[in-house]
Amino acid sequence: MGEIRVKVRLENEVDRFLAEEHKTDGKQIRSAEIDALVDTGAVLMLLPQDLVEALGLHTTDKAIVALATDEKIELALAGPVSISIAGRRMTADCLVGPPGCEPLIGQIVLERLDLLPDPLRRLLVPRPESPYLPTLKLK
Repeated sequence: MGEIRVKVRLENEVDRFLAEEHKTDGKQIRSAEIDALVDTGAVLMLLPQDLVEALGLHTTDKAIVALATDEKIELALAGPVSISIAGRRMTADCLVGPPGCEPLIGQIVLERLDLLPDPLRRLLVPRPESPYLPTLKLK
């Protein structure tokens, strides 16, 4: 089995909102298409600082993050960012990593978009029970 990488479209959600409200031109929505690593051990999405700045995302908070090495570090949270993967879209905050670091897609994005890792094909796929729209639990 190998790593799963996905194409992700990111947009500044504030820019998107202003364009939808006809307060700015839709051409002013800061966006990027990136290649990201799916990390089922991560909870949140991680984006490099230089990408966060290019998207014009604002720091919203800070969090202590436990790394795979058990080291704990403080990272900023930024957002809101619109995330599109495999035809499904959501809005969230992201952790801000060092410039040029590897973008990671964590569990919250996978759960919210109802996508499952397929390690044999190295893809993210919709859960078979919800092929058209995400099915979310509300129990």
